[in-house]
Amino acid sequence: MKAGIVGLGVGEAHLRSYQNIPGVEVVAVCDSDPTRLQDIADRYDIAGRATDYRRLTEDPDIDVLSICSFDNFHAEQTISALDHGKHVMVEKPCVLHPAEAEAVLAALDRSGRFITSNLILRESPRFKTVQRMIAAGEFGEVFHIEGDYLHEILWKITEGWRGRMDFYCTFYGGGIHLVDLMRWLMNQEITEVCAMGNDVLTRDSAYGFPDTITALLRFAGGATGKCTTTLGPRRTKFHALNVYGTRRTFVNDVPDAKLFSGDRPEDERAMTEPYPGMKKGDMLPEFIQAIRDDKEPLVNKTEIFRVMAVCFAVWEAVQSGRTIKVANLI
Repeated sequence: MKAGIVGLGVGEAHLRSYQNIPGVEVVAVCDSDPTRLQDIADRYDIAGRATDYRRLTEDPDIDVLSICSFDNFHAEQTISALDHGKHVMVEKPCVLHPAEAEAVLAALDRSGRFITSNLILRESPRFKTVQRMIAAGEFGEVFHIEGDYLHEILWKITEGWRGRMDFYCTFYGGGIHLVDLMRWLMNQEITEVCAMGNDVLTRDSAYGFPDTITALLRFAGGATGKCTTTLGPRRTKFHALNVYGTRRTFVNDVPDAKLFSGDRPEDERAMTEPYPGMKKGDMLPEFIQAIRDDKEPLVNKTEIFRVMAVCFAVWEAVQSGRTIKVANLI
């Protein structure tokens, strides 16, 4: 199977992952920066090189393509790849607007190909353990869940390419990971949201959107949830996760998480499974195997666009100040 990569920032991690999968060869890479393109292509001995993404999306010899470019190019590049017979791994967010989502879904229907997105928290050994415990009923009924994206990378929106986009939403770039994680853990859809944001961290910069967003979520089974995204916390990067069930509570922490079965000291125990315990390219082996088996990957089009529907609803709630029903796209 022949692979290509568009965008060699995070795309370098995809390249390494592809090269470690038996029977997969990375035959071409693309980046808009010629210096970065040459440097990475030379280091990994990749012959095919381009600064125009169409050289890869339209190449009939490429079977699977990773789209790791700037967010505002994801939709058009994904559609081009699908329309030329490629399976696609696209970095999150897959799209920025509902109209783009509809266009990508139409391209998927035309192509008969598979798509996945790099919603990587599902690969964390610690969160996999929590998912298995919830599914087995060890938490009882989960009545509330909280997942926060805390990462001090404010420069990415005040100085980097994200801040130069016509539209950027920090929730689409950060909170999306926790929304996907919570949906997966709960095995339920989110049906409505309310949200607000602020620009305290960036109000003296040229960035024109909220840098911090908090959303309240309602799950189909009645449970509530909360998700905060902030790119300016004074702390190490962390995916906060609190799961409250009728029998057990989980609190993520480092180095070990905590499991509680009550409020006494003896009701607390450590969960030592690795966190985060995954790398950015770790979803690719499963995706390649799904293509070979001709079956939908674990993070498939339904998972991707159900998460995007929540993100769209959160942004609408931030703008309107109203509670918004999630309008599923698929």
